[in-house]
Amino acid sequence: MLRELLSIFRPGNPLERMGEEFTKMLGITCGMTRSAGRIFFGEESSPEVRTAIYRQDIEVNKLERSIRKRVVSHLSLGEMQHLPYCLLLMSQVKDVERLGDYAKNLAEVPDLFSGEMPGDGIVAELLEIRAEVEVTLAATAEVFMQSDRERAMALILEGKDIAHRADGLLARIARAGKSSGETTALVLGTRYYKRIGGHLLNVLSSVVMPLHKVDYYDEKELPATDGEG
Repeated sequence: MLRELLSIFRPGNPLERMGEEFTKMLGITCGMTRSAGRIFFGEESSPEVRTAIYRQDIEVNKLERSIRKRVVSHLSLGEMQHLPYCLLLMSQVKDVERLGDYAKNLAEVPDLFSGEMPGDGIVAELLEIRAEVEVTLAATAEVFMQSDRERAMALILEGKDIAHRADGLLARIARAGKSSGETTALVLGTRYYKRIGGHLLNVLSSVVMPLHKVDYYDEKELPATDGEG
């Protein structure tokens, strides 16, 4: 199904612009997430960087509305053969729009905790989660546009592992006895990275799952890993 969706994004097709705008949304949210991570971990403190994130979030929202408008306009012309693909695209653009929201939220966490992040094992784990989320985000646009099922399945498995690690990290933070401000910042950061990863999984699921199962990661659809049947 995804291959057929991508075929209508090719040059000369009326829906080509939708594919371009969707890819642009992914690119913008990738940059937003990286910038927000630098702010969260104290690597960047320039107010201009945060302002840029807000401006980019507005651009992402405009692109989402543009795609929705194009979908409605296209279907109003009676192009019902494209209805399943338009439904899929509507689902995907909402997930990508949420990526921008969580990047913005991540950049706002230092407002609640202005101290430096401690150089302990909890922060080291969160840095690893951050790195893996950013790698997945950078790869998602390419995987989607190439309909790379094998790579998508690998990224989904990695994404599920990231979610489990985030849950475990939240438990560690709860038991760490840190100050209220530091605990709040670490919990929010962990939750935001988990949610960013979750929305990426939704986008990736469209590469491997039929339309009615998008956003669900049926283990039967995923490759067995070493040691599993």
